[in-house]
Amino acid sequence: MSTGPLVIKFGGTSLGSPARIRRAARRVAAHLRRGRQTVVVVSAMGSATDRIVRLLASVSGGRPDGREADRALATGEELSAALLAAALAGLGIHARSLRGGEAGVWAEGGFCGGQIEDVDPAPLRRLLAAGTVPVVAGFQAVRDDGETVTLGRGGSDTSAVAIAAALGPAECHIVTDVSAVHDRDPRLHADARPIREIDPLALVVLAEGGAQVVHPTAARLALERGVPLRVYHHRAPLSGGGGTLVRTTRALEAA
Repeated sequence: MSTGPLVIKFGGTSLGSPARIRRAARRVAAHLRRGRQTVVVVSAMGSATDRIVRLLASVSGGRPDGREADRALATGEELSAALLAAALAGLGIHARSLRGGEAGVWAEGGFCGGQIEDVDPAPLRRLLAAGTVPVVAGFQAVRDDGETVTLGRGGSDTSAVAIAAALGPAECHIVTDVSAVHDRDPRLHADARPIREIDPLALVVLAEGGAQVVHPTAARLALERGVPLRVYHHRAPLSGGGGTLVRTTRALEAA
């Protein structure tokens, strides 16, 4: 088992209630007990993003200003980060919630459609060295002009993989609402088959074909940067085992 840094990304369903947030905190604690330095990346809770979108539409006549839309949308992930950091503190673990920019995630592009340009790992490394768990709001980053931009649907997956790439690359776990990567979207196809181990290029093909477990941009980034992934359900054993292992190209070449 790897002993390097670990990045754990919790999807919105994984954080959809106080009980699930506490379970996510226990999962992080389990990895810390095994000596893993851990960075957490979070999505907005449950349907929080959809609710914010509806609110924006209702107050703006259906055409919200891009800057103000991103300011509003970013609050969903920021709330998740603060709540999970608070849950970790309740377990006696020193944690700090961070906006994307505070975590060193830089972007380029317009509002509501930013793209990660770079991740400076220094802020995260400083917190890890001090024994603090960084809890990063995914789906958002900061531009050179200081403005916050969001990264589009599935952007928290991309945040997590980009952070993992900057830290090593570090291992990255995607905690979601399905048991594994499947050959089709298991939410839509009852006969979808789980895949226990997959190479990164095959994951990209599945993601771009609509498998809907790892965002295609994140899958491509994991392939390009050699980030090992594991995908599993939020009710999986706290060990983080099971689910789907996505082996890096380097690991496949060494096998």
